[in-house]
Amino acid sequence: MNELELFLYLLPVLVVSMVLHELAHAWTADRLGDPTPRAYGRLTLNPIVHLDPLGTAMFAITYFLSNFLFGWAKPVAVRPEYFRRPKQHMALVAAAGPATNFLIAIVFIAILVHTEIEGRAFEVAALSYQVNLVLGIFNLIPIPPLDGSRIVGALMSDATYERWSALDPYGMFVFFGVIIIFQNEFFALVDGAYNESTRFLVQLVGG
Repeated sequence: MNELELFLYLLPVLVVSMVLHELAHAWTADRLGDPTPRAYGRLTLNPIVHLDPLGTAMFAITYFLSNFLFGWAKPVAVRPEYFRRPKQHMALVAAAGPATNFLIAIVFIAILVHTEIEGRAFEVAALSYQVNLVLGIFNLIPIPPLDGSRIVGALMSDATYERWSALDPYGMFVFFGVIIIFQNEFFALVDGAYNESTRFLVQLVGG
């Protein structure tokens, strides 16, 4: 199967994974008392509401230009002032997205371990597992505004958390700067996290 054909088979999985990631954020925030995601229509499986055109295009660009898949969906608007415990509940909202990707990854690793699929189906399942595990890992990086920054923020004082959250508009510049300047070290860490996570998940599903 050529690269274009494989990507076209993978595309629905990418879309579903991004939609479920953002829906998990929206649903968790809604359950914790924030009406904002519902007001913005984010409590839906409709991909049009969740997908960011540039972020989705980046998956295609990075797929064909490198061995590294990277992209993003439209962030869910959340207002922590609606939460009883803003820092802690914001951490739960943030964790819901990566947790969803990890659950999807578990489904695919279970398929790979316990079924005898091969050929095209195996390639799609393997890449779907890889994409979701990497999305989960990347979103846990503690750089604002990634989900990991909100999880780490739950451990901060209120004043520190306020200054930390103020870095959101600049965090992605830092993120890409780290990737560019420390490219080898960065991908070595990601690769290590990926391999260790895979070993753990294979054991988890009884492989």
